[in-house]
Amino acid sequence: MYSFDSRVRYSECDEKGVLALVPMMNYLQDCSTFQCEEVGRGLKELNRDHLGWFVTSWLIQIDSLPHFCDTITTSTWCYAMKRLQAERCFEIRGADGTTHVRADSQWYMYDFSQERVISIPQSESVFLQGDERPADLPQISRHLKPQGEGTATSPIVITEQHLDTNRHVNNAEYVRFALLAAGELGHAIDLVRLEVQYRTMALLGDTLTPVVYGDGNDITVSINGDDGKARAIMRMEGRA
Repeated sequence: MYSFDSRVRYSECDEKGVLALVPMMNYLQDCSTFQCEEVGRGLKELNRDHLGWFVTSWLIQIDSLPHFCDTITTSTWCYAMKRLQAERCFEIRGADGTTHVRADSQWYMYDFSQERVISIPQSESVFLQGDERPADLPQISRHLKPQGEGTATSPIVITEQHLDTNRHVNNAEYVRFALLAAGELGHAIDLVRLEVQYRTMALLGDTLTPVVYGDGNDITVSINGDDGKARAIMRMEGRA
């Protein structure tokens, strides 16, 4: 398991002074990239080998969110690595041991020189350290699918600010798009669980249209490209 400590910054908080959803996801992403650097498989090494890790699915369980200036510890561990898929858990805990966030995720490795997904190289087995997946963490859904008739919201044109080092839309940005779309329709959810599945990379200059399905405490948002196909789908479940 790899962990790092931090304090919740003012710039990461929402209007209530608690850690906002997208900055919270950035903590998880940062934790995994910090671990990559720690074990010698960071950005420099991946760029040298023309490789990149892409997340395909998130399941994030939110028990609570820390407040401004709270000290938190973010941890991650890879508990399984198959031929084409790595599985990685995360958690965010408070200084008193309170568990704020637990998450599971699935990743694949992309070879930029071949422009395709590849079998995970033996070099990445360094992340397997014997840690296990929590038995009480819900399983990741195999296939998220919107139900019923959706409502399209304002389109989004992808600019440089949405991209990461792999030159595609950062995974947390899709969640920002979904939250903006839900808010545009007047939905406000006190999230207890977030599920995200990524389908196809969105790139600079693409136009994406979020389509919102459902209401109340169960909303699904499909982020669609110009071809009408989903680039990412997320289900947001609120507290009863």
